[in-house]
Amino acid sequence: MTIAAQPDLVDAIEAWLAQMTHERRSSAHSVVAYRHDVAAFLAFMNDHRGGPACLADMAALERSDLRAWLSFRKQTGLAASSTARALSALRSLFRYLARHRDIQNPALATLATPKLPRSLPKALTGAEAEDLIDALEDIGNGAGTAADSETASWTAVRDLALLLLLYGAGLRIGEALALDWRDLPRGAERDGVAMLTVLGKGRKQRQVPLLPTVIEAIETWRAATPWPNEGAHPAFVGVRGGRLNARIVQGRIAGLRIRLGLPETATPHALRHSFATHLLANGGDIRAIQELLGHASLSTTQRYTDVDSAALLLGYDRAHPRARRRGGPGGP
Repeated sequence: MTIAAQPDLVDAIEAWLAQMTHERRSSAHSVVAYRHDVAAFLAFMNDHRGGPACLADMAALERSDLRAWLSFRKQTGLAASSTARALSALRSLFRYLARHRDIQNPALATLATPKLPRSLPKALTGAEAEDLIDALEDIGNGAGTAADSETASWTAVRDLALLLLLYGAGLRIGEALALDWRDLPRGAERDGVAMLTVLGKGRKQRQVPLLPTVIEAIETWRAATPWPNEGAHPAFVGVRGGRLNARIVQGRIAGLRIRLGLPETATPHALRHSFATHLLANGGDIRAIQELLGHASLSTTQRYTDVDSAALLLGYDRAHPRARRRGGPGGP
């Protein structure tokens, strides 16, 4: 998207985006999104204030200008999440301008980020998770479709071990893909339980127990991989031997999802959510689940109580004597 502004401001914005790319290592997607957000902001300001802005205009923006922009976005039906990202882009740009171009604007600090609706984790049912895992087992055992090649068979063994780590231990996809073979236990280590040390967000370590079925899947993959399977070599690799990319796994699961008729929510990350939801449904302690997931705040884990509420109400409806009498003799 073209940035409609005076040359001094365009140069500053390009320098900011370059810094995001080369120094801050932001993803290409994030850089493109931020460019679009800032360009859209300047397009609005050009109409609002009359003419392409320069660096001095950025310093002169008032709170009323910024509120008019927020109001415009709301009136045009843009989602609060989109506006929150756009506001984040502006704040990043103004931090750059303050540090490198001596452009200060305190008005931006007075704006509150739009309140975002709390999204609930998307978990699979137990049957859906089993269908996904069974499909990978079939391919890995050579019982897949004719389209499943020899390479697809060993990658299915890999994917099964990977997905069991997500579903059986609650790992994030990035945490699992970052594992080396030396990180994976080969059997029981503490009190008869195999423990895995995971490096999570903020480089915080946590320990999670591994079920025997997870250990078995990992050892099956260790025997099946055509690549080195010990030491500092990556535990999960692609067909060329490099560390596996999350997009490959997501694409593989998307294909299985279509084949099995599973919902679009059947993604690798949904298995982590399913791990927490199914533990909670079966009486798991929410504090323990928080530790297993590596959540810094209990409020993050408590979202799973909302996910499980539908199952809880269904169980209540089936089991409670007053619920069974609804609509029957003597019922309301």
